[in-house]
Amino acid sequence: MNRMSWFNTVSLTLGFAFLYIPMVILIIYSFNESKLVTVWAGFSTKWYGELLRNEAFLNAAWVTVKVAVISSTIATVLGTMAAYVLVRGGRFLGRTLFSGMIYAPLVMPEVITGLSLLLLFIGIGLDRGVLTIVLAHTTFSMCYVSVVVSSRLVTFDRSLEEAALDLGATAMETFRLVTLPIIAPAVISGWLLAFTLSLDDLVIASFTAGPAATTLPIKIFSAVRLGVSPEINALSTLLIAIVSVGVIVTSLVSKRQLVKQQREEREALRS
Repeated sequence: MNRMSWFNTVSLTLGFAFLYIPMVILIIYSFNESKLVTVWAGFSTKWYGELLRNEAFLNAAWVTVKVAVISSTIATVLGTMAAYVLVRGGRFLGRTLFSGMIYAPLVMPEVITGLSLLLLFIGIGLDRGVLTIVLAHTTFSMCYVSVVVSSRLVTFDRSLEEAALDLGATAMETFRLVTLPIIAPAVISGWLLAFTLSLDDLVIASFTAGPAATTLPIKIFSAVRLGVSPEINALSTLLIAIVSVGVIVTSLVSKRQLVKQQREEREALRS
């Protein structure tokens, strides 16, 4: 059995420390009694209570969650369809252009994407608000879903689909009953990735949000210009907790689904 060298161990430790120690410090100081975030004055949960009474933050959080759920769901549907066409569609007229348009947001600077969408919305006379943020987040997160689902479809055992077709299932029934359940872990992972990207986005939302719809990253960015407050630490701690729980639950569900599918595939091959 190969063991990690001391260099790899130290490098991995330093890397994780660089990523997670600031988060740990933020969580600790969210329970600080003092209003000064750099001075520890004792343990207290009062800033969480203050946060729950802050209407501006609560409204921004609601808009952010609503936009993330809607945009990630639409992006998952469109991204899965795009991935299926790219992997299973073979050669067709405009395939290169279609593929380039799908993957362009991966390498396009967010400032360019946000500015382009802003000009588009102004050109068609669409008022900026929740709808424009949803459209913008769907546009750039769909490509991430497509990449995740495409990687699963490439390694998909098509003999299972052929067996379903030989047994009399239609193409739609085969996709719904065979293909979709097998690629479900990738679809769920794509949805979670799109949700996280939408939840965290600041640049594109800054271009496409209006006065009636302010997302949480925009609100936090505006607030920290006047200095970091304990309420922001409390809010960030809650976001870390929510995202961590979501990742753990999704990982467990995906792993359970994958084990179930592998067992069913082995039983199908034996029969």
